Amino acid sequence: MDSRIRLAIIGGGIAGATLANALTKHPHLEIHIYESAPQFTERGAAISFGVNAISALQQAIPSAKALLEEAGAVPMNAARAVIGSGPFAGTLVRESGGSDGKLAVHRASLLQGLLARLPGGMLHASKRLTAINRKGGEAEAAEAAEAEADKIELVFQDGDVAEFDAVIGADGIFSFVREHVLQGTAADHVATPAGFWDCRNLVAIERARAALGAQYFVADKPMQYAWLGDGAFLMHDVIEYGTTVQCVISGVEKDTSDYSRENREKPLTREYLEEQLRNWAGGPITEGMIELILDQPKTKIYSQWEHKSTPTYANGRLCIVGDAAHASTPWQGAGAGQAIEDAVVLGALLGNISSPSEINIAFKAFNTVRRPRCQRVIESSSETGLITCGQSSAGLDLEKLKEALAPRWQFLYDFSLDAHTQDALNEMQRLRI
Repeated sequence: MDSRIRLAIIGGGIAGATLANALTKHPHLEIHIYESAPQFTERGAAISFGVNAISALQQAIPSAKALLEEAGAVPMNAARAVIGSGPFAGTLVRESGGSDGKLAVHRASLLQGLLARLPGGMLHASKRLTAINRKGGEAEAAEAAEAEADKIELVFQDGDVAEFDAVIGADGIFSFVREHVLQGTAADHVATPAGFWDCRNLVAIERARAALGAQYFVADKPMQYAWLGDGAFLMHDVIEYGTTVQCVISGVEKDTSDYSRENREKPLTREYLEEQLRNWAGGPITEGMIELILDQPKTKIYSQWEHKSTPTYANGRLCIVGDAAHASTPWQGAGAGQAIEDAVVLGALLGNISSPSEINIAFKAFNTVRRPRCQRVIESSSETGLITCGQSSAGLDLEKLKEALAPRWQFLYDFSLDAHTQDALNEMQRLRI
């Protein structure tokens, strides 16, 4: 009889796949990933990884360096923030050098590399979860948030039923598992609009050079450019072995009444972009970026949503990670990094338990240590969005922008994941006593 602890991960995106890689290092754990879609896929274009996220990935996956190379990750020679509208248009605000270790990688390519490192029998596609039932002991009759269960029963839309010792939700911003973790308070902590929109496109680097200018795409010196301006933000960076450029236009969104959980997008038109960028006219790359964004079959605006509050990431033998726990806006490029940190910490905790009876204290320790940092990222990211769109007290004043942006990333990078993980292990030990 197999005595391994059985864990189900719901959601096969980057958060779930990274966590599975971190957990498979421990032979006493049996892992299965369930994805509702017919294929394991990742929506979106590129991810920017700072040095902290890269270090976390290396801790989660020993072959991280090879993984990133296989995924076509491009190290950034520099990341520059430049004013894109107003009297200071074209003026450099801040620059981080290549020594900071930042890189850009395509989401889909990264996910495929993560999945390729997992045993095929661990992956289950077309598995939409419809019910989570606590079984055994007092759990069947109890509704309290801390009710214990001997097993967790999962019921899928296709009729399949499976039992596990614990379930971890990595099923995205509108997580089904999240609802079961938060129970009666779930409706008070749903994801809501953050007040920003964005649109993206991937274009060949030759096309970007022609539209924006060759000076932004120097051979063998890939750079990320972030353009700050009145009510909006433009960005371009290089991915896919230096062959492709991600183009992004984002802006402040004051009316979000047209959106719902089921529909967070709407058609994008040239008229809308020109109106949103009306104060950017004559800027260094404004017209070129509009042309590149519109150069695709279907152009859409996506509303950015976030979890403004989450009272807990754990409930008995249920836990949530990644966007299921702490969905954030992308203004500091920290969302994927936080999901990877989740994987490292939770992997260490579950790697140090010896029986299913210890799962709940591992999940409690994870919640205690991870939630404050992740909540800070959510709040800091939205604040950074307002600064980069010229909506803070700094406006588009050059010196005030420099002062406002200088400390924004410090808490993300001046951070020891080893110490953070040890804090979680210490907390688990305290709960054992």
